[in-house]
Amino acid sequence: MSLKDQRLSELRARIPEIAVSDVLGLQQSGAILIDVREEEETAVGIPAGALRLPRGFLELRIEEHVPDPARPLLLICAGGTRSLLAAEDLLHLGYADVRSVSGGFSAWKAAGLPVEVPPRLDAGQRERYRRHLTMPEVGEAGQHRLLRSSVALIGAGGLGSPVALYLAAAGVGRLTLIDDDRVERSNLQRQILHAESRLGQDKVESGRMALLDLNPTIEVQTRKQRVEAANVLDLLAGHDVVVDGSDNLPTRYLVNDACLRLGIPVVYGAIFRFEGQVSVFGGAAAPGERPCYRCLFPEPPPSEYAPSCAEAGVLGILPGVIGTIMAAETIKLLLTLGTSLSGRLLMYDGLRGEFNELAVPVDPDCPCCSGVNPELRDLSAVCGA
Repeated sequence: MSLKDQRLSELRARIPEIAVSDVLGLQQSGAILIDVREEEETAVGIPAGALRLPRGFLELRIEEHVPDPARPLLLICAGGTRSLLAAEDLLHLGYADVRSVSGGFSAWKAAGLPVEVPPRLDAGQRERYRRHLTMPEVGEAGQHRLLRSSVALIGAGGLGSPVALYLAAAGVGRLTLIDDDRVERSNLQRQILHAESRLGQDKVESGRMALLDLNPTIEVQTRKQRVEAANVLDLLAGHDVVVDGSDNLPTRYLVNDACLRLGIPVVYGAIFRFEGQVSVFGGAAAPGERPCYRCLFPEPPPSEYAPSCAEAGVLGILPGVIGTIMAAETIKLLLTLGTSLSGRLLMYDGLRGEFNELAVPVDPDCPCCSGVNPELRDLSAVCGA
């Protein structure tokens, strides 16, 4: 008997093997099926419901996916050999119930059991998103999720510029730019989406050109429209996240109310001279589970208390600081990673170089969070916009 055969014989004596016909029942009982083949092998398909964890990364990433060492684990490879070796490694890590699928994926296919063909990134995408693919929190599955995602950006100006650029670079599959303004020279001090060569162009068209130049594989839709009660639902419906980079109060209230009705989370940002703030509103499965913009600001103030950037000025770099945080919050929402800023208002003081947080609880008296769905209306007369 060769050393290899002797080794496998020893493993089979210690590690239970199961037939492919028993796997589905064990999965329904809570066991996790893990495909330990390499990525090029899984391109033709994986067992339905299996977790893909290549052998080379198994020990490094298993705890992220299966934190409970008592959870039963079923390992499958191509023919049933590598799964035995992998099972031994997991036993050494402390997992108590690890089994190997006899015959591997070959036996699975021969038995006619369900197979999923995972989506694949092409060579260009793998090169472009390589830094994402190496992160276990993102990986290939997360990158595919970004590529299938859709984000609406209200405003293609100071805040919209860094958000749009970073979302395009990250591979968010569809970006919708909503703005009714044109590019002016005074914009270029902070609106890095635009350029001197595109002065006079519609901002949405200038933004589309810049984003596709950065990443031509995504889709950029343009809406040269001002957000109003008559069109807001049509503009925002069908998106996974709405990013509100508007610079006026009527739009903020209207976007908040519409997104609550649509069930879409809003990533909110605002800037003023040297200061900025970011939060995440709405997006809960049921009204009132998470605060909305009106929980923080129930009623709009008079216009003299809320001057625009054109009236008060803004430090050119400030939209980059706030917009980058908004982009990070958007990607976290799309990938369901980490803890969002929902329930918290993050405030930045550029002169002091300080960040502070303010808790934003759900207001029990908020008319929008009550589920009543108040009438969508334009507030320009109220705000003096």
